[in-house]
Amino acid sequence: MPVDDPERDPETAQPTRRESARHGKAPRHGETDVTATDDDGEPAASRGRGIRLFIRDVLLILVAAVVISFLIKTFLFRSFYIPSESMESTLLVNDRVIVNQLTPELMPIQHGDVVVFTDPGGWLTPTPEPERSTLEETVDTVLGVIGITAPDSNDHLVKRVIGMPGDHIECCGEFGQVSVNGIPLEEPYIQLANPDDAASPTEFDVTVPEGYLWVMGDNRYHSGDSAYKHQNDPGREFVPIDNVVGRAVIINWPVDRWTFLDNYPVVFAGVTGDEQASE
Repeated sequence: MPVDDPERDPETAQPTRRESARHGKAPRHGETDVTATDDDGEPAASRGRGIRLFIRDVLLILVAAVVISFLIKTFLFRSFYIPSESMESTLLVNDRVIVNQLTPELMPIQHGDVVVFTDPGGWLTPTPEPERSTLEETVDTVLGVIGITAPDSNDHLVKRVIGMPGDHIECCGEFGQVSVNGIPLEEPYIQLANPDDAASPTEFDVTVPEGYLWVMGDNRYHSGDSAYKHQNDPGREFVPIDNVVGRAVIINWPVDRWTFLDNYPVVFAGVTGDEQASE
């Protein structure tokens, strides 16, 4: 004999209002309690909320990435491209380098470092800016802020540090070498027009003042540096340490030229008065 179910209407076998109330609002007379679903059977409201959360997470990740890139570019590392041949064959035109901006404030400059610096005055020839659309300018500026591009590379120079504050530097000795504090340098990184050429196209005999550097390009006969082209500029042959943006440490583009940049400590190992610049 069937047992009466108190939750069911004995005549219609439909849930009573009490049973319906357990699962939510009781349906009105003539209505069916239906939840909207999508093609996969998942509630549409739940799917929409999931999409909104996903978009929010993606935006948060992008914002965090931009902020982190900006901080790294501002305080730690940034990228520059090489616009000239003055550092060949160490650096080629259109190479990209990563520059450590902790130099010189926290990591002292050393002999042989490849450094990026702003124009000390008259070293760069003014060049007209190419005409670009507003969109191109905006994109380049934004990418420059986060460190992906280097729109101000043409406003900087890159050379190798040969003389530190207080160093006595001269060229060219008996064998055409540069000497620092009386020690002739064997420089494997320089590129000369001819094997028998001296290590500098011009002669010099100078003492580097405090707070300044004597820099030279590795492509000695095609580099506007402290020795060549600017030696006769009164007070402008030396680069103020305050102008140094940082030390170039890695060639990161193109991929087949990826390498760390050496400062050749063996070349300068015998140099006396090797105090490090930190101001």
